[in-house]
Amino acid sequence: MRLICLADTHNLHYEIPIPDGDVLIHAGDCTDGGTRNETENFLEWFSSQPHKHKILVPGNHDFYFEKNENLKKVPDDIHLLIDSGLEIEKIKIWGSPVTPGLNNWAFNRERGKQIKKHWELIPIDTDILITHTPPFGILDEIGSGIKLGCEELKRILPIVQPKHHLFGHIHNASGSIIRSGISYSNLSILDERLRIMYSPKSIDL
Repeated sequence: MRLICLADTHNLHYEIPIPDGDVLIHAGDCTDGGTRNETENFLEWFSSQPHKHKILVPGNHDFYFEKNENLKKVPDDIHLLIDSGLEIEKIKIWGSPVTPGLNNWAFNRERGKQIKKHWELIPIDTDILITHTPPFGILDEIGSGIKLGCEELKRILPIVQPKHHLFGHIHNASGSIIRSGISYSNLSILDERLRIMYSPKSIDL
């Protein structure tokens, strides 16, 4: 089974070549302002992709998905994961859009106890974890050198031990690394100036 993974496209999805695969995963910030028009445009494009399974985890720009009434408008062939999961060919996948912060962005949660509650929902048998935020200290460094990942998420990963942790959010840190048996991938497509600089990542399971 081939996964095609990307994040942080910020309305530029039509300009990104998407490889063939079985599962198409977007790890958040599919829009820039989170408006209805932006979101509907992305969902139409995402739904039209030929991949058998499509998974979307919103990001901190994707305000549209914070309103429950809007969730009913997501096409049936898209799996929208908001602290929820699914199983595909015995592979267990969990997704959460929350990011640490107090800046009134979508799905922001205060660091510490408030955001920890979301990570405690992750099933212990998760194979693929998709979050918008990176864990602290892993592919989370912005241009100035500050690390913006989530400390509480980092603490729970050794307990869950997913095979793959997919995320985005920090454009400057796009790339992959393996630590303690977990494969981490920052899937950001755009750089900090919102230019297309990277390609979707393919993962064969």
